[in-house]
Amino acid sequence: MTHPLIEADAAAPAIPVEIVEASGWEALRERLSASERRFADALGFSPKPGRHAILPDAEGGVARVLVGRETGSPEEEAFALGRLASVLPEGTYRLEPTPERADLALLSFALSAYAFTRYRSASMRRARLVAPVGTDVAALARTIDAVAHGRDLVNTPANDLGPDGIADAVVALASRHQAEVSVIAGEDLIARGFPMVHAVGRAADRAPRLADLVWGPADGLKVTLVGKGVAFDTGGLDIKPSSAMALMKKDMGGAAAAIACADMIMGSGLNVRLRLIVPAVENAISGASFRPGDVLPSRKGISVEIGNTDAEGRLILADALALADEEAPDLLVDFATLTGAARVALGPDLPPFMTDDEALAADLARLSARVHDPVWRLPLWGPYDRLLDSKIADVNHISGGPHAGAITAALFLRRFVSAAKAWVHFDVFAWNPSTRPGRPEGGEVQAARLIHALVAERAGG
Repeated sequence: MTHPLIEADAAAPAIPVEIVEASGWEALRERLSASERRFADALGFSPKPGRHAILPDAEGGVARVLVGRETGSPEEEAFALGRLASVLPEGTYRLEPTPERADLALLSFALSAYAFTRYRSASMRRARLVAPVGTDVAALARTIDAVAHGRDLVNTPANDLGPDGIADAVVALASRHQAEVSVIAGEDLIARGFPMVHAVGRAADRAPRLADLVWGPADGLKVTLVGKGVAFDTGGLDIKPSSAMALMKKDMGGAAAAIACADMIMGSGLNVRLRLIVPAVENAISGASFRPGDVLPSRKGISVEIGNTDAEGRLILADALALADEEAPDLLVDFATLTGAARVALGPDLPPFMTDDEALAADLARLSARVHDPVWRLPLWGPYDRLLDSKIADVNHISGGPHAGAITAALFLRRFVSAAKAWVHFDVFAWNPSTRPGRPEGGEVQAARLIHALVAERAGG
């Protein structure tokens, strides 16, 4: 398996991209031809992080590229080289010297070159990086393609990606990997025990549904991924202001992350019995909308008082998590664009995760740095459970107060998980507000590469 942005032949002719640090600049400068030195000086090049210079040859082509070395960990330095995707002319290039984490440099380069082209053409740069000897190009290509597909899903507006389209994406994924899949839609959700998925999505003209994919050997590590698939969130009867609705096409970013992660796991052929569950709805407004003050039954048998219809994601996740929990997976992971509180706490780049499993938390922190898929742990602070007390139901699904919104949302979800051997909740933003190396502005797939790395490690892959 190859990729258009990666040259798999390590011996292929290539233009050198010289990674320069201050201590080695003078020696390198002396090795340049006189014309190259004059050109570098005319550009004012200095070997500072983020600086680059493209030096011409005698025929007007590219002779070499100079790039200032980044500072930080080997992972940070390598990932920062992704910025080259936006500056290199067409051609094949080789990083010199080879970065310590060349795999991350190649990944970041390819992810930086991503463009969403469904509605307009985009000029695609044809710069390629040569993969060093020993690089698993096939694995890189699988990751690049899975992330790009997830980004495409997030970037697609709700008029072209409703609950049906989200479920169709799971069905298409199952077809690619020869997995089993089923979709429960509309009134069948009530009959099959998903009353909260139905309640949240029943007001939309596109029926709510739940997609359920199963893949892999029965005796493999039992891993279940759950992704929040809200195609668009108006807020329901507690309607959002227009400014808060502008990016609500990305409210299915949790589903996109779960789909991308499942794609990576299946594509890697890991010894895993994988299950992917995606509840897909549109939180619309009509006479059928669920209301503040309603009490909803749940699959788990817990009665839920509705404090605010704009906190719909945790309701559909609760039914999906209850389904996942019934078979006691070894690892249960949910991804969701769940709370604004998470963004207030950690910003858009750093999704929080919450788990009671200390070994799992340690593994996630370690692997997050290794694969450069940043996350940060928030506590599941038990005393805040009292903030979800209801006077007429088993639980209110929001706290009703201004504090600890990300934590109380996770505590609500925890009530629906009791048998899984380990559970972790990710509150993702699923969007890059601005362009950075490896992360162009627009839809993003957060924590998926991290969970793939965790599953690969635990499954011995």
